[in-house]
Amino acid sequence: MAAESSNFAQPCIPKFDGDYEHWNMLMENLLCSKEYWSVIETEYAKPAPGEVLTGAQRKTLEETKLKDLKAKNYLFQSIDKSILKTIAQKETAKQLWDSMKVKYQGNARVQRAQLQILRRNFEVLEMKLGESVTDYFARVMLVENDMRNLGQNMPDVKIVEKILCTLTEKFNYIVCSIEESKDINCLSVDELQSSLLVHEQKFRRNEGDNQALRVYDERVGGRGRGRSNYRGRGHGRGQVSNRATVE
Repeated sequence: MAAESSNFAQPCIPKFDGDYEHWNMLMENLLCSKEYWSVIETEYAKPAPGEVLTGAQRKTLEETKLKDLKAKNYLFQSIDKSILKTIAQKETAKQLWDSMKVKYQGNARVQRAQLQILRRNFEVLEMKLGESVTDYFARVMLVENDMRNLGQNMPDVKIVEKILCTLTEKFNYIVCSIEESKDINCLSVDELQSSLLVHEQKFRRNEGDNQALRVYDERVGGRGRGRSNYRGRGHGRGQVSNRATVE
């Protein structure tokens, strides 16, 4: 039990592998969950020389300093030594965070070019024949997350409309039903996916039933055809006497 508690208390620190956007998202979530994100947003600042602090101010300063040290500790464990050596000495967690951002996220011009590519990718997304709802949503959300990370505003209604317009034909009547019964502006991506998954399960169940019926019909029809053919041949031999007439 002690080992389990210890493992639960120690979060898995994401390692930077070159994919800055993914690392940025994971590290921000980790620091927020630990209540250290405030020192990334607002840099910890030392008091000016000779500045007199009250007891409350000194306590707040010490707490902020401790948070900053803990946030830096997470960043140090996340970033490889070879990368840390290429970054100038940073005194605060915010300085270290900003340095990684400048170094790996790229300048504004590069980001705009990347965003243009992602926008084109988003526009041409379509559900493939035989593709599951889960797989299609995963493809859409991957592009959407990359666009968000580059500063593109992606409200749920835009993603919902995109998905509804690019589903395969078998979902046509479901799309009509959703558009008539729900307010698309208030429909979340998760709600849409949940609804489509229910209908997808019905499709699969019906396809299974239809397949079973086809197999049954083939078996029964095969036996019927065998008996009919046999009787037909016998009947023909008994009645047909003029081969020329038949021809």
